[in-house]
Amino acid sequence: MNLTMRWWTPLLLIALWIGSPARAADTPPKEWIDPDTGHRVVRLSDEPNSLSLYFHQNAYSPDGRKLTFSSRTGVYQVDLQTRQIDQIIGEQTGQYTQGNAAVSVNLICVGRKTGQIYYSMRADRTVWWIDPRTKETHKIGQLPNYDGAGRAIAGVGTVNADETRLAGTITYLDGRGGAATNPVTAAPGQRINLAERWAQHLPMQLITMDIQTGEIKRFNSDTNWLNHVQYSPTDPHLIMFCHEGPWQNNDRVWTIRDDGTGLFQVHHRTMINEIWGHEFWSADGNTIWFDLATPRGMGAIGWLAGYKLQTGEQIQYHRQPVESSIHYNVSRDGSLFCGDGGRNGAWIYLFHPHMARNMAAGVYDAKGLIQPGYWESERLVNMSEHDYTLEPNVSFTPDMKWVVFRSNMFGPSYVFAVEVAKAQ
Repeated sequence: MNLTMRWWTPLLLIALWIGSPARAADTPPKEWIDPDTGHRVVRLSDEPNSLSLYFHQNAYSPDGRKLTFSSRTGVYQVDLQTRQIDQIIGEQTGQYTQGNAAVSVNLICVGRKTGQIYYSMRADRTVWWIDPRTKETHKIGQLPNYDGAGRAIAGVGTVNADETRLAGTITYLDGRGGAATNPVTAAPGQRINLAERWAQHLPMQLITMDIQTGEIKRFNSDTNWLNHVQYSPTDPHLIMFCHEGPWQNNDRVWTIRDDGTGLFQVHHRTMINEIWGHEFWSADGNTIWFDLATPRGMGAIGWLAGYKLQTGEQIQYHRQPVESSIHYNVSRDGSLFCGDGGRNGAWIYLFHPHMARNMAAGVYDAKGLIQPGYWESERLVNMSEHDYTLEPNVSFTPDMKWVVFRSNMFGPSYVFAVEVAKAQ
């Protein structure tokens, strides 16, 4: 492996590499100190082309100890304390094909209440859960599927707080073509042309699927592209979703009750070319966070914006262009944010938020006004060797001591974690 190795400490139980990892086809080290940041990085997965979940999908067990991830050979959990890896779904369950064939399982998320892992089968559109402790599996039901005649296709991607329902979308292709560019039918790893898919305006609905009976209910008919469906982590009946496509074309972030009532637009455009998206929940379910730029292009001012559902309070943390990230995330207690970097700055970032002081406090009623703030940023991992066609998808571990991400900085993708505290 082409690594610049400065020294090796044999006293450690695990080989500790000091140096900046270079892209290579060899297995990455299990642990190293990033020389540019002073933070410890560990590799959590062993198999090349392993992937952590999308940034807003829950991957953690209810006790916060285990992280679920996938690879070509199965679905795995890693103990974040011992780093022991256990295969949860694989050939022994009959859910994976033999050898090196592509996986047939679509990993949805981990249930916050039971710790059950929810997934669907690509071949027959069935939806399942598996208990990672006993390996007991249960078929929930089957989703409507595109039948070649232009009917409909459905997918689910989120589980509610009490694990009684899943939610997702159904698209009615309706004889208008579009199957090739529909995100539900895209091959794994295929990128969608957002403008082309948005311009189709295919009829869609939100759906829920009863975990006990498999019953599917449909609501919120629309010709906007409905996507990023996320149940609240605390309210079992509240769903957040987006109008997908080029961000400047859409009023992006919405909430709705899962009986179809209470449709609510979270953010309203304030200027031409304003864009916002990549929305996610706070752990307590009280705040919806989203990336905001005012406006796109023209030296846009970047923010991470938050909307508090109970009070309507709006928060906007200013970020510098170099701190721009594909995705952001928030710690369990809301005290820290992280970002995965991108074109302007190839780093995994840690952000310490601060509210701006109201210099006119008591002079006028500030209720209803946006509360501004700013970040102090800290670089955690040098991602200069990472190919950002793979999104790192950062998330905090529940104990807030680590930021988990995926990276191809060594060639194939692996799952990594970086310690929030600097190495001693």
